[in-house]
Amino acid sequence: MDDLRELMRTNDAVLLSATEALLAAAHIPYLVTDRNMSGLAGSIDAFPRRLLVRDCCVADARRLLTEAGLGHELLELDESHEGPGGR
Repeated sequence: MDDLRELMRTNDAVLLSATEALLAAAHIPYLVTDRNMSGLAGSIDAFPRRLLVRDCCVADARRLLTEAGLGHELLELDESHEGPGGR
């Protein structure tokens, strides 16, 4: 998992679904983490879902989402390089 970068954090299920559809249609592999945390935390939205892509796909994914009008939802590049473990 060291080669994954976080692109987005959100509690918005519609935004996440739209983003997943765009990435899937473009054949960009991705991983959504913390999807089930809301059930454990009583649906209080305390744990945003995190969308990660491989290092090799970051530029393509960012370009795709920006062109789709979702660029404002993307994490800054420095934040995304912390990775899933907060390195």
